[in-house]
Amino acid sequence: MENSNGNRPLAERMRPNQLSEVVGQLHIVGDGKIVHEIIASKTPTSLILWGPPGSGKTTLARILAQATEAEFIELSAVTAGKPDVVKVIDRAEQNKRLGMQTILFIDEIHRFNKAQQDAFLPHVEAGTISLIGATTENPSFEVINPLLSRARVVVLEPLSQDDISAIITRAAKQLHLTAKRLPTASISLLAALSGGDARVALGSLELALQLSAGKTITAQTIETAAGTKLPGYDKKGETHYNVISAFIKSMRGSDATATLYYLARMLQAGEDPKFIARRLVIFASEDIGLAAPAALNLAVSTFLAVERIGLPEANYNLYHCASVLAKAQKSRVVADAMQAAQAAAKAYPDLPVPLGIRNAPTKLMKNLGYGKGAKWQAGFKHPNGFLPPELGDADFFGPA
Repeated sequence: MENSNGNRPLAERMRPNQLSEVVGQLHIVGDGKIVHEIIASKTPTSLILWGPPGSGKTTLARILAQATEAEFIELSAVTAGKPDVVKVIDRAEQNKRLGMQTILFIDEIHRFNKAQQDAFLPHVEAGTISLIGATTENPSFEVINPLLSRARVVVLEPLSQDDISAIITRAAKQLHLTAKRLPTASISLLAALSGGDARVALGSLELALQLSAGKTITAQTIETAAGTKLPGYDKKGETHYNVISAFIKSMRGSDATATLYYLARMLQAGEDPKFIARRLVIFASEDIGLAAPAALNLAVSTFLAVERIGLPEANYNLYHCASVLAKAQKSRVVADAMQAAQAAAKAYPDLPVPLGIRNAPTKLMKNLGYGKGAKWQAGFKHPNGFLPPELGDADFFGPA
């Protein structure tokens, strides 16, 4: 059974043919979500599908075409030229005269230049074609605005390890693989090494089947098939916490080399880059703080870059920020002051605000002494101070 269906790759054989077979992406394929609603209406819609490799862009485009009974024509922006586009438009115009709709799917649409993308506009506007573009790049920068305004951008997320495991399990069932031949641990390993890409996972499984020669598919076989060795890193296990701890402590100790080593280990193991970016934002205030206030701006910018650009390009942003934070001067003043303030607020949660700094919007409140002695003046020091008397001369920052 393993070699059935001729020479078609396993990933192609396992491609879903209907929405109910799609694994993951519930935020767009679930009940009431955009893909589900387009299919329910049977009306093709121009879309830009933005997501990482192996997340299901081509699959969804094909399902949409089938469900809306439109002719599906697929082009790759890498290989297609003007003659190919002209031929497609001629075909779509013929379909339109016959009352048939046409979906033109362009893989890697970001590789078309502005002029090539412009060429589709009149045909999209005239309803000759419904354009579905697939891209791994941010369409805000790679797709022209007129086309974006005529198409709905749909964001696909990387498949989770659970999603990939479900896809592999389905493939194993179709291939009649027993649990002895493909143990649960091997399925989990394939998912961990896939990087959220279903096509990579199924390709690795297919090669592992060949390499194992009918025997149990072991971790070593999978690592050979995947062309990589799985780092000893479990995102929910002890190693995860040990490595992130080492990463932060290395930054705190201003050891930039160690910092980048642990950063590389996390990224290599498939750690969520946004998790790392969040830790950098926290570190910028907790461990650098007043010593270099601009560090927070850099960390937040890094998080936005990771969020909007994604890997692998955002690697540069993460390594840049981690290097700067590791080399920056350190200060715990903000963190210590925060803890002191929290302790005081917990010990004295209900102290009345001194009259002199209370809000005084009415004449009665002013007569009662609200806001008395306060002035609208930068750096103004109230003669009675700003803290409740019970806190005396408390200074959360300590000596300057």
